[in-house]
Amino acid sequence: MSGSVFLVDDDRDLRKAMQQTLELAGFTVSSFASAAEALAALTADFSGVVISDIRMPGMDGLALFRKIAELDADLPVILVTGHGDIPMAVQAIQDGVYDFIAKPFAADRLVQSARRAQEKRRLVTENRALRQAAEAASESLPLIGQTPVMERLRQTLRHIADTDVDVLVAGETGSGKEVVATLLHQWSRRRSGNFVALNCGALPETVIESELFGHEAGAFTGAVKKRIGRIEHASGGTLFLDEIEAMPPATQVKMLRVLEAREITPLGTNTIRPVDIRVVAAAKIDLGDPAERGDFREDLYYRLNVVTLSIPPLRERREDIPLLFSHFLKRAAARFGREVPEISAATRDHLMSHAWPGNVRELSHFAERVALGVEGNPGKPAARPGTTSTGTLPERLERYEADILKEALTAHRGDVKETLTALGIPRKTFYDKLQRHGINRVDYAGRTAAEES
Repeated sequence: MSGSVFLVDDDRDLRKAMQQTLELAGFTVSSFASAAEALAALTADFSGVVISDIRMPGMDGLALFRKIAELDADLPVILVTGHGDIPMAVQAIQDGVYDFIAKPFAADRLVQSARRAQEKRRLVTENRALRQAAEAASESLPLIGQTPVMERLRQTLRHIADTDVDVLVAGETGSGKEVVATLLHQWSRRRSGNFVALNCGALPETVIESELFGHEAGAFTGAVKKRIGRIEHASGGTLFLDEIEAMPPATQVKMLRVLEAREITPLGTNTIRPVDIRVVAAAKIDLGDPAERGDFREDLYYRLNVVTLSIPPLRERREDIPLLFSHFLKRAAARFGREVPEISAATRDHLMSHAWPGNVRELSHFAERVALGVEGNPGKPAARPGTTSTGTLPERLERYEADILKEALTAHRGDVKETLTALGIPRKTFYDKLQRHGINRVDYAGRTAAEES
């Protein structure tokens, strides 16, 4: 079908002739004897075009055009006249009429004008749908912020989303790297494909290759059936590799081949399979710094570093904290079936003075505790049972150290690796301190539901 047409003409015979011409050309035609009838049936989401005679009793074609422009200025209107009024035609085009056809006209002239107008309308409606989808994606996975750095980040995301270029996302833990990767996917033409995420730091070296590349039955002990790997599952969509700095060196070599050739060889087979993927990799260290990069391959870094997006930590965009907190608080209150609580002065002070080492994730968790009413005075560390703000210096230092450990565990949801990185202490020292202070790490273990990361 070529599209839809609202045909308006008070001349019954001419209206029927034009309707037949347009229907033979593949259009779906709704005909009306007056402008008032057409307006009553027209809605803002109409995806077709309007063809109207100018000279009609009551409301003429020009008046109809002005009414339609008020409803939707991008809806194409084609006007037809038997008077050959050139000044009227010029003025109508200047006012926004799509086309002006003088009677008598050939049937092909009418059809071609209608087709061009329909194509314009199709582009308009598609662009509107894309904008609405992008806004919906932004609302469900918010990249909230009014600071210039966040405005630039959103603009860059929209600019490169449809380019299919591989992207490296740099940012601290909890800053929103997966949100950025998801928006790149949802704002691109790949949004109909799969978005496949893999945390390279969460899998042991013996498992990660099978997860990425898949395997055939019998490829290794325990491989009882064929498995499609994450890379192949992401074909046609986007592959998000979080904490790529933790990828084992042997896997890095194979991943470099995937990026260069866009093909994989599953474990247990010599068959090469092409894949159509966009790779978004995320790192919480500076892979461009050899000292931080460690055993991460330099050639893999340069292959990934086509476009690098840096997400600023929350402490560097404090102006965004109230807006983010308000969003998370409303979301948490709705989730827990609670009224949105009033924000106390102590909470406001804490929002603007706290360092937020866990970034957006930590802020989201804090908002959940406030919504639940389990957050006391956040401006001061909560004292442990049986302690006071007084005591000897060693006693007070002990309490302060315990508070720091608890805060770090809370910010990183009990994740040992991330907590050790934030505190900058050896693993043995960390566990010794937990035992001395009677802190159970499991009590701080995070949920497995999808969150901003």
